[in-house]
Amino acid sequence: MDLIERYIVTQTQRLVLTIIGFLIFIFASYSAQRYLTEAANGLLTLGIVLDIIFYKVLIALEMLLPVGLYVAVGVALGQLYNDSEMTAIFASGASPLRIYKAVLWLAIPLGLLISLLSLYARPWAYGKIYQLEQQSQSELNVSHLIANKFNVNNDGRMVLAAKIDSVANVLTDALIYTSSDNKSHVYRARKVRVLDTVSASPSVLLQGGTSYVLEHQGSKDQKMIYQDQHLQLKAIQQATYMKRKSASTTTLSRSTDPADIAEWQWRESRGVNAILMALLAISLSRIKPRQGRFTTLLPLTMVFTLIFYGGNLCRTLVANGTFPVIPGVWLLSLIMLVGVMILIVRDFSLGRRISR
Repeated sequence: MDLIERYIVTQTQRLVLTIIGFLIFIFASYSAQRYLTEAANGLLTLGIVLDIIFYKVLIALEMLLPVGLYVAVGVALGQLYNDSEMTAIFASGASPLRIYKAVLWLAIPLGLLISLLSLYARPWAYGKIYQLEQQSQSELNVSHLIANKFNVNNDGRMVLAAKIDSVANVLTDALIYTSSDNKSHVYRARKVRVLDTVSASPSVLLQGGTSYVLEHQGSKDQKMIYQDQHLQLKAIQQATYMKRKSASTTTLSRSTDPADIAEWQWRESRGVNAILMALLAISLSRIKPRQGRFTTLLPLTMVFTLIFYGGNLCRTLVANGTFPVIPGVWLLSLIMLVGVMILIVRDFSLGRRISR
């Protein structure tokens, strides 16, 4: 690596680490706020919250890393243009190709890392999050519950108890509410003994109470008074989109479902798009001397917005079968590649003028 490339890499690398670190902190803080609220409500334990935040950050890295590199390249090179250092580099006879070469020194390794995260780490993390959320929603773990409080999980089950014995797994003066597509079930019991706390469909013994079956449509409501009644609470099914996001890349590559193909192409294109975004930032960083290093943020933001929504639109259209799977999600990458080639030609033309 020559002096010019090393200098550009050094300037950009510091900014990449700073921006990515800041983005990770902001995203982790946002995720923590959301899930700590659920922990405070008794829906999740602190250990599960920390695990979910870790997996969420791991998933977000496929977006945070490209954004960090993209912004860092634009701002770092913008500073060089602002200080007239880039003018001096071109005036010395250096080719614009050396600028692209320097950026690729960072973009290619980071692009490979993003590809690995997208292809393997992201689906693994989605699977782990699903397992933790399903466990917390499906289990009737007494230690999660708070007395005299409506403890509601994301599937709509509600448990209310005047007293909770977390050692014996017993609820006193309890109310359990569950709902299906066309019926709601309400169980009022003097005591509820939790027989199976870790199953996907936990089992409880209701002692001394009344149960109600309420029809959502019609008037065939039922009431039953009992002394002892076993109740098997329903298991929570994984949503289709979660199954797709947590599916292995190999499974998706063998599928003929357009939605699976869209997800597969999305994963494969992440690393390539990150490199192309970094190359686009080179031309977008061009400013006049003394305009300010952050002048580049406006064009960088506008182009990133187009890339972000364009990618989501392509994936949605392919998943719906509206757009053909070839080129599919790769259409955005092809458009970005054409844009990079056009800007490279422009930069070489400007570089020749400056060197003269």
